[in-house]
Amino acid sequence: MSELDRYLQAATRDNTRRSYRAAIEHFEVSWGGFLPATGDSVARYLVAHAGVLSINTLKLRLSALAQWHNSQGFADPTKAPVVRKVFKGIRALHPAQEKQAEPLQLQHLEQVIGWLEQEAIAAKAEGDRPGLLRARRDTALILLGFWRGFRSDELCRLQVEHVQASAGSGISLYLPRSKSDRENLGKTYQTPALQRLCPVQAYIDWIGEAALVRGPVFRGIDRWGHLSEEGLHANSVIPLLRQALGRAGLAAEHYTSHSLRRGFASWAHQSGWDLKSLMSYVGWKDMKSAMRYIEASPFLGMARLSEKPLEP
Repeated sequence: MSELDRYLQAATRDNTRRSYRAAIEHFEVSWGGFLPATGDSVARYLVAHAGVLSINTLKLRLSALAQWHNSQGFADPTKAPVVRKVFKGIRALHPAQEKQAEPLQLQHLEQVIGWLEQEAIAAKAEGDRPGLLRARRDTALILLGFWRGFRSDELCRLQVEHVQASAGSGISLYLPRSKSDRENLGKTYQTPALQRLCPVQAYIDWIGEAALVRGPVFRGIDRWGHLSEEGLHANSVIPLLRQALGRAGLAAEHYTSHSLRRGFASWAHQSGWDLKSLMSYVGWKDMKSAMRYIEASPFLGMARLSEKPLEP
């Protein structure tokens, strides 16, 4: 790989590259389209999958086709008037309600963390090292994911050498890049220690038990308690979360990795955070992104909240 190719590759997130490759393969192989494409062929492709694929998936397919043509020096067929008009018509005739992850409510967070703590205590008493490691890892992942509002890929890209944690004080986590960091400048995230459900202590317990000094924070664990050298894949966070929730007696199928992020946003909103502070903390750049995560309620101020905000 040339230096030019290396820098071009670094400009695009791994997940985006995989999605684009799959989209191009779908257009060429599954549908039988030809590249470079014309505006008419792209329009016919959209028509063939209208009502079958979601609007967001179709948008991703168009982005992938646009990127391929631009990178190869061809005119972008997705900008053709016929493509835009067809896509507008599809949105009008096939409106789809956006699917939202179920937010993980605070009482359910307490329930699953309490269960994982019981698993850790039992595993330690029985000398079950793999079980102890999994309980500590899952606790740290869930609490950091919730209180920091991280996406699954951000959790999986955390590196031990980029994290500084001080018991009873707080934790600092540096990510060289993230979805909200369009310029790839890197960003440091801060989270305070809490009196309960503390992400700082959970991280310290996991790192200490796993004896990690560098590399990925969250890793796979085999049946013998050996840790993988590689970090968890973002797609593994959903089954990991659902397994933990299921063992704790919760209806796990309703939750995804976004449930942590959305759960925190809902909790913060109900606890009186103003939208600007919430956007700054989580990393949303626009109001529309933030509002997708918040359960708006016109009676919020009149409701008797059963839980008080946690204090640092």
